[in-house]
Amino acid sequence: LSYSMSAVNDTKFSSAVFLLTGIHGQEDVYLWISIPFFLMYVISIVGNSVILFIIKTDPSLHEPMYIFLSMLAITDLGLSIATMPTTLGIFLFNSREISLHACFAQLFFIHSLTFIESSVLLLMAFDRFIAISNPLRYASILTPPRIVKMGLVCVLRGVVVVFPLPFLLKRFQYCQANVLSHSYCLHQEVMKMACSDIRVNSIYGLFVTISTVLLDSLLILLSYVMILKTVLSIASHVECVRALSTCVSHLCAVLLFYIPGIGLSVVQRFGNSSSPLLQILMGYIYLLVPLMMNPIVYSLKSKLLLFIK
Repeated sequence: LSYSMSAVNDTKFSSAVFLLTGIHGQEDVYLWISIPFFLMYVISIVGNSVILFIIKTDPSLHEPMYIFLSMLAITDLGLSIATMPTTLGIFLFNSREISLHACFAQLFFIHSLTFIESSVLLLMAFDRFIAISNPLRYASILTPPRIVKMGLVCVLRGVVVVFPLPFLLKRFQYCQANVLSHSYCLHQEVMKMACSDIRVNSIYGLFVTISTVLLDSLLILLSYVMILKTVLSIASHVECVRALSTCVSHLCAVLLFYIPGIGLSVVQRFGNSSSPLLQILMGYIYLLVPLMMNPIVYSLKSKLLLFIK
């Protein structure tokens, strides 16, 4: 394989590279494939930027629900910026090489921002629970200083749990064909390229996933069970529908975030028996679709609320 590269004889760590992969077998039509990818990034960046601009300039939107939405938009913008250079670089310029240090930096930002987004979705679930179950105390519970502290905790958790990963990966020698399955770097893929014992990375990666994404998803589920219990106790059908309508966009965002992530994990776990094309497509769906759809979902939600009112 002409693109394969071994680091066995490399005397300098920084001289080794990874080779990213676009869509195998479709190299002749990369320019055409780049068009939908470019449009997805434009929708994501413009959509999330517009959300941030509207929330910042409209004083009536300076309330907890929209502050949490702005946190989600900032996280989505960060993920778009972290993946766009390598993804579009492959499809537009067939630029596949990425140095180890650049790869480690990219996976740090991708994973930390992903865990931050999971935390923000949990905060948004908590926000909806307070708004529906205790509306009279909503403003006194979710005060601006408290929201800032909650946001900082989300960022710190995402950064702290991912911070060791580049250093754990740096210990390894990479002596296999360093060809990754995606157009961006992920920890679970990079560690498989090592010819060293990866048990520590594997165990730590599992611990991080359980303590962040899995824990957050269970707490979000618990929040919605309690929300549903509260809503069912409301006598008025109109009030019940209105309360549930405020959760629709958040539920969509949760499903867009967790379902592709679970799908990608399953495909990677049983990767030997699945199609390589399926792994590649799941990787793109996992990172790009939520970033593009979240602004659309929340725009539609605003129109829905206006219609109900």
